[in-house]
Amino acid sequence: MYKVFVKDIPIILSSEKSVEAPYETIPLASARFKHLVKKIHKGEKRYVHLYDKNAEKLEHYLKKKIPFVVAAGGLVENDQNELLFIYRNKRWDLPKGHVEPGEDYESAAIREVEEETGVQNLVIKSFLTTTYHVFKRKGEFRLKVTYWYKMSTDYKGDLAPQIKEGIQKAKWKNFKKSQKALSKSYANIRTLFPSTYLTHDPDHRIT
Repeated sequence: MYKVFVKDIPIILSSEKSVEAPYETIPLASARFKHLVKKIHKGEKRYVHLYDKNAEKLEHYLKKKIPFVVAAGGLVENDQNELLFIYRNKRWDLPKGHVEPGEDYESAAIREVEEETGVQNLVIKSFLTTTYHVFKRKGEFRLKVTYWYKMSTDYKGDLAPQIKEGIQKAKWKNFKKSQKALSKSYANIRTLFPSTYLTHDPDHRIT
């Protein structure tokens, strides 16, 4: 199953014939993806489920129907169990950025976190997940595919938000402050966290 977020509203793509109500199921072969994106973007549609019995077709379909860019980023935890957030466009977010030609996803994730926050000594612990969201640039819709990694660091120096990229703040946040930040974040970012993390104090570290 894939969730592609359009203005925090998910389009569900799956190999199941139906999902929970009130989602409308549309066969992948007959779906007009860009039209659906425009409808959701305008607030004219909300619950869309695209179906194909062959799960392998789903991501290929997405990348065929709309221009896409590839990014990588990190969910970073320090020695004090704090998580690293950035603040941009009036939302709290996690550091991420475009993968350069010839660059592998892990290297890109580390580079982007370093560039956007100034943190150092990053260690990748594991692959986390892939997120998908649609954004609009120069009047055209684009699909951003982001590969996320769990990271840790013992860095104790100052953080330096990348101002030229529109990042106003880079902050370490404890559990309570992380919960507050996530309430003012994006829906696709919240999917990186266990549901228990969003509702009460977890009994384990994120990374």
